[in-house]
Amino acid sequence: MAKLKITLVRGLCNCRQDQIATVKALGLKKIGSSVEHNDTPQIRGMVKKVEHLVTCQEI
Repeated sequence: MAKLKITLVRGLCNCRQDQIATVKALGLKKIGSSVEHNDTPQIRGMVKKVEHLVTCQEI
């Protein structure tokens, strides 16, 4: 199964609460932190919701 590397590149200041909750649910805490997740439709939807705050690479 393909993997996604998701990196937080912008801060959470001035973001809506649902976007902050999505970033935390992805496992991201600080700017520059990265996590790897399996490439599923649920994870893709979470990334789409906060695409202005994160970068996503396929591994």
